[in-house]
Amino acid sequence: MSKTYNIFISHSWTYDEQYKGLKKLLDNNPYFHYVDYSVPKDNPIHNAGTDKELREAITEQMKHASIVIILAGVYSTYSKWINKEIDIAKNGFYNPKKIIAVEYWGAERTSSVVKENADRIVKWQSDSIIDAIRELSD
Repeated sequence: MSKTYNIFISHSWTYDEQYKGLKKLLDNNPYFHYVDYSVPKDNPIHNAGTDKELREAITEQMKHASIVIILAGVYSTYSKWINKEIDIAKNGFYNPKKIIAVEYWGAERTSSVVKENADRIVKWQSDSIIDAIRELSD
């Protein structure tokens, strides 16, 4: 039986197709199993009415993950929530979460904020992403 990895994928709902594309890359490997603890657009956190409540809800979701994956599009630099998720991953737990930055193929500009906080930077490729998850989870 292969190991199951617990991940949190930080992403902007505005760029939901990239989130779905990343999940598809992970799903296409029959030898890689994971549980996604992120907050997808089609299943938002409904009871979080304030920024504080949303931060607590994201922290609750992220606590189950050993790896946080962040799509490193340039929009990430300007997203207050992705920046808060970096802060939660780095400072919100006794053992900080490892961060993997994924650079989308063909992206001319990527987020320096995400890359500066990443434990590993990989390209938009199934094997690279999965290898980074496995290495940083062990």
